[in-house]
Amino acid sequence: MRLMILAVGRMKQSPERELFRHYLGRISWDVELREVEEKRPMPSAQLIAREAELLRAAIPGDARIISLDSGGRALTSPDLANTLGQWRDEADQPIVFLIGGADGLEKSLIKQADLKLSFGAVTWPHMLMRGMLAEQIYRAQQILAGHPYHR
Repeated sequence: MRLMILAVGRMKQSPERELFRHYLGRISWDVELREVEEKRPMPSAQLIAREAELLRAAIPGDARIISLDSGGRALTSPDLANTLGQWRDEADQPIVFLIGGADGLEKSLIKQADLKLSFGAVTWPHMLMRGMLAEQIYRAQQILAGHPYHR
C-alpha cells in the first residue's frame, strides 16, 4: 500500500516531529510525507487558496484522497482500517491524506476528497495532526494484520 501524507507547513525539530517519526518508524507500508509551504505573507483567504494550489499540484493523478477536516466523518479505527484495506484490495492507487495549514483546507479540496475524515469536532494543531494520523495509519496496519495492538 502506498500512502502519502500531504501537509501544509514544514515540521521543525519538536515533540510533534518526534511523535510523527516514532509512528512512521513502526509502519511497514510505504508512507511518504510531502510538505508544501507558502512563505509570503498574505490574507487568510488568499493563503488558503495558495496552499490549495500547492497541495493540488502534489497529488498524484490516480490517487484516492482523504481530507482531514473537523466537518468530516468521525470513523472508528476499525472503520478507517477497513476503508484503507478495501481501497488497497480494489486497486494499486496511492492514498493521499491532506492536512491543511493553520487556517484549514480550501473547501474545493475537501469536496474533491473520496473521504472527509474528522478526528473530532475540536481543533487540533496542524503539526500535531501528522503524529496523530501516523498513529492511526499504524493502528490500521495492525488491525488489518490481526495484531492485538488495537483493543
